[in-house]
Amino acid sequence: MKKLILLVLIAFAWQAEAQTAIDILKKHDEITFAAKDQKAELTITLTDKKGNVSTRKAVMYQKGMNKRLTRFTYPEAQAGIGFLSLPNDVMYVYLPAFGKERRIASHVKNQTFAGTDFSYDDMEAVPSIEKYNPKLIKTTETEFVLEMIPKKPETSEYSKVIIYINRTTYCSTKTEYFNKGGIKIKELIHKFEKKGNFWYAASAEMTDLRNGHKTRMTMTNITFDSNLSDDIFTVKNLVNI
Repeated sequence: MKKLILLVLIAFAWQAEAQTAIDILKKHDEITFAAKDQKAELTITLTDKKGNVSTRKAVMYQKGMNKRLTRFTYPEAQAGIGFLSLPNDVMYVYLPAFGKERRIASHVKNQTFAGTDFSYDDMEAVPSIEKYNPKLIKTTETEFVLEMIPKKPETSEYSKVIIYINRTTYCSTKTEYFNKGGIKIKELIHKFEKKGNFWYAASAEMTDLRNGHKTRMTMTNITFDSNLSDDIFTVKNLVNI
């Protein structure tokens, strides 16, 4: 029995050494963006430090690893607000009250999106391996823990990001965000579920540790590989609601 346990521990250690941080993060990205495209409905719950709750609804379209459109549908005061993420660090926001799209400059990606605790940087559709240089800092029986340093620190609000990745599914379970002073300012908790051949983030709760505010996104009615048109992911579609 002791010999068997020793062999299991050796196997765990070998697996950790055999996989580099880059290997692990690439696998995580492959799982996250496995579908050619996806569409889902989002329920967004905002909770302040006093426990006051407000709810919003949105639709989200994703294609490949670098195209995403999110648009609020409820309540009426928020309906039509949209966010478009495109390749090459191109992002747009549309606010119906102004009647015009606005391209998001790199230096303001740290601003929050429509009152949520997710910044434009957090909402961007891009594989993690393209944004960060990873380092494996810890391995447990269930998780890989990676420290990720932004490849473009001048445009990131974070000095580093710590991500916890399930060793079996390669889905992330928790992400911690640190400011330029090295202080943890936000924490994201993920719950992944599987539908057919694909894993997806059934829920994601972001907590801003500076003010105790929380944003929980719950994903429902998700469909995969429905051959979404590229026309969805255009500025024209963003503003023509």
